[in-house]
Amino acid sequence: MNSSVLSFNKPASDWNEAFPIGNGKMGAMIFGGVSTELLQLNEDSVWYGGPKDRINPSAKEKLPLIRKAIDEGRISDAQDLCALALSGMPDTQSHYETLCNLYILFDNKDEDYSDYIRELDMERSEVRISYQKDGVTFKRNMIASFPDKVIAVKLSADNDGQISFRTQLARGNITWDFRSFRNQVYRNPGYNNCVDSIVNPTSDMTILTGKCGGKGSLEFACEIKVITKGGSIESIGNTLVVDKADEALILIAATSEFYEKDLKEYLDKTLNLASQKGSDRLWEDHFKDYTSLYDRTSLTLPSEEWDVVRMFNIGKYLTISGSREGGQPLNLQGIWNKDFDPMWGSKFTININAEMNYWPCETLDLPECHLPLFDLLERMKPRGEEVAQKMYGMRGFVAHHNTDIWADCAPQDTCLSSTYWVLGAAWLCLHVWEHYKYTGDSAFLRKHFDTMLQAAIFIVDYSMIDNGYLVLSPTISPENEYELPNGEKGCVCKGASMDDQIIRELFEAVLSAEDILKTGSPEIEEIRRNLSLIKPVTVGPDGRIMEWHEDLKETDPGHRHISHLFGLFPGTSIKGEELFNAASKTLETRLASGGGHTGWSRAWIINLYAAMGNGDEAYKHIRLLMEKSLLPNLFDNHPPFQIDGNFGLVSGIIRMILGREGEDLPALPKEWSCGSVRGFKIPGGKKIDIKWEDYKVTDKRIY
Repeated sequence: MNSSVLSFNKPASDWNEAFPIGNGKMGAMIFGGVSTELLQLNEDSVWYGGPKDRINPSAKEKLPLIRKAIDEGRISDAQDLCALALSGMPDTQSHYETLCNLYILFDNKDEDYSDYIRELDMERSEVRISYQKDGVTFKRNMIASFPDKVIAVKLSADNDGQISFRTQLARGNITWDFRSFRNQVYRNPGYNNCVDSIVNPTSDMTILTGKCGGKGSLEFACEIKVITKGGSIESIGNTLVVDKADEALILIAATSEFYEKDLKEYLDKTLNLASQKGSDRLWEDHFKDYTSLYDRTSLTLPSEEWDVVRMFNIGKYLTISGSREGGQPLNLQGIWNKDFDPMWGSKFTININAEMNYWPCETLDLPECHLPLFDLLERMKPRGEEVAQKMYGMRGFVAHHNTDIWADCAPQDTCLSSTYWVLGAAWLCLHVWEHYKYTGDSAFLRKHFDTMLQAAIFIVDYSMIDNGYLVLSPTISPENEYELPNGEKGCVCKGASMDDQIIRELFEAVLSAEDILKTGSPEIEEIRRNLSLIKPVTVGPDGRIMEWHEDLKETDPGHRHISHLFGLFPGTSIKGEELFNAASKTLETRLASGGGHTGWSRAWIINLYAAMGNGDEAYKHIRLLMEKSLLPNLFDNHPPFQIDGNFGLVSGIIRMILGREGEDLPALPKEWSCGSVRGFKIPGGKKIDIKWEDYKVTDKRIY
């Protein structure tokens, strides 16, 4: 019942029971096997291939024909031409890859053990494992240190001379075998068909090197160093053999050419500096760094709600572990991916998923963890400007619904319901404004202002006027499909409600930023004029928020995306009793038709109900998410694992207690009669502590 600890009484039987640790760049999934410990490793720059020019040269010529077909109601023709002329060449961006596996093979003759405990401590960012075997208590402590850029594994026992094991780095098709190696005929459970070399350069170090597939791909390397107290260590082949040590420390470092020119020099230096510290200092510096972020905020709820608090805590834990300064932002799986070709490429999906990863960041007072997203955004800008010019013949900065480590902004996939959407850059730029609202950092705003401005200018150029309103064509309502009165089905359209809501938020943010910065940019007046042409949020004849500019029937009324409610959350344009009623009816219809069936979609629903002040409905969906969409290790399940729902859930909890502008307790459910929050950030940069009893604030401090 501990809201800060996740605990099991057995080793992980599969990846979904393993524990994640991370330092922003490196991640590991820890299995805790007694005979074979496995750390499945990731490094955030290990992606397939290099930068590609995927711009379709036919786009500029065919765009007017696509628009004409849409105007004439020839949707099938328009979509066919979109697939040919507006898809990337090739139509797929780079994908994230797993790094490698570290096996720690203990010298056990059998599997007999007792008193097993495996726990993830979110307050200390540490995995601890203990068990008894043959009358000896064995312990493992594992951390991923941001200050020292290593993953560290400490092995100990309550009797001297009990630590004997072999290490093996491996990279290849997964055939994990957790039996004692002495009982294995085939003793290399990692294969090695995706690696170039594994050697021991010294008697206490092993280095694995490889190259991601594809032209221009990166070379990467992972190196381990083993330090022992007592006993002996020997290099045999590419294995390190430790015999009868009192204690052992295994240090792991990894990098790629994305960050470093001389991989070996960097790894040797990193490991040697960490080893000179010793385990006590490594753990001390790690705890100091981690708790300086984790302890900024806290949540308490009634005791029977301990599991909700635990989900809040693990969301904080994953934010700090997965997104730190100098690294990549959180992708679909963060830095925890076991596959060479993961689902959806484990890319940065920017039609909600990457953004959802950062919804709670500012309120949790973790602005540092938000910074990798802005670094990626700035890398995207020049590439998105090139796509805007070469593909569409337009000014500004465009990105579609995905990007990768190379900041690729050309369309991803040939998917009629998602690919032909041009607002990825616009949505990401709203995070610049959000960060400024909470930090008041005008230097940061100035640094990123032109990126926001260019995203808005592309919209000015790409849009047209239809029935008096600004519309995008072609566009979609991610990732839904509609049906025309004649029975024809389509995705591509002219004018979608989500477009209007994102564009309004972006234009208003750019104009507000200009009021602060006074840049005098000549494009500002274009944006101001176009702002007045955006169609207001519209309620359809059936009382729901309209998803498209026309009143169209959706083919999947229970669709996981709820794009037309963007203006409710994370946007702000759906407000007031009339629109709240329409939004509520929209949600009811989605849910009655099977909506909320993926973890991240359910998380979005929690935020939407919180934004309307409906705490009981928001709470119901917290419980449904926890019941239906959590894996045993508390990872969110799409399925498969997708990390966005973890962060969306935290955001929803926050918004039930603290409104967007700092309102107190806007959506408390009946189950949360009492509780407190400490250290939450509110717009303007101040912090707030709140305590409540019987649903009423009893103590409040703003500082």
